[in-house]
Amino acid sequence: MTCETNRDLEFLRQALLEAKKCQPTPTAFCVGCVLVVRWPSPEGNPFVLARGFSREVPGNTHAEANALAKARALSQDQLSAMFNVDKPEEWDVESLLKHADVYTTMEPCSIRTSGLAPCADALISAGVRRCFIGVGEPDDFVKCEGADKLKQAGVEVMWLKGLEEECLSVARRGHDGSSSYH
Repeated sequence: MTCETNRDLEFLRQALLEAKKCQPTPTAFCVGCVLVVRWPSPEGNPFVLARGFSREVPGNTHAEANALAKARALSQDQLSAMFNVDKPEEWDVESLLKHADVYTTMEPCSIRTSGLAPCADALISAGVRRCFIGVGEPDDFVKCEGADKLKQAGVEVMWLKGLEEECLSVARRGHDGSSSYH
C-alpha cells in the first residue's frame, strides 16, 4: 500500500535527518526512525514519541530499536508533559506504542547478521499499528523480508513515494562506490 500525504512525508524527512546523524560504515546501512503517536485518537494530532538512528548507541544498534528504547525510557512526567494530561499514572509507553506509527527511511530488518533481534520483530512485539517506509532494503547484506513480516503480523505497511533515492543515498554512505553524501 502506498501513501503520500504531506504530513507523512514530513515525518519521513525527520527520519532522514536522523539517518544523516549516523556514523557511516561499509558493512551496514545508515537508517533513521521516528515514532509518532496520534492523540487522542488515530486521527488526532501527531506527537513525536521518540527518534533514533543506526549505531546511535554502542552495540551495532538499529534505528527502530533505538527509537523504541528511547520511548520506553520516557518517564510518566515526560509523557504527561508531552500529551498535556493531568494524570500521568494513567499513561504507559507500552499502551502508547500500540497506537504508534513508525516512520523509517529503510525497510525494518528481518534478519541480523550480528545475531541481535531484528527490528521487524521488535516493532511487532511493541504492537505498533503502522509502518511507513521510505525505501526497501537492498540485498547488499541479506535478503530482507521485514515488510512482509510486519504485514503477516497485522501491522499496516505503507510505502511512501518521493524520497526513495535520498533514503537509499543516505543509507549507503560509507559503502564502496556509494554516494559521498554529507
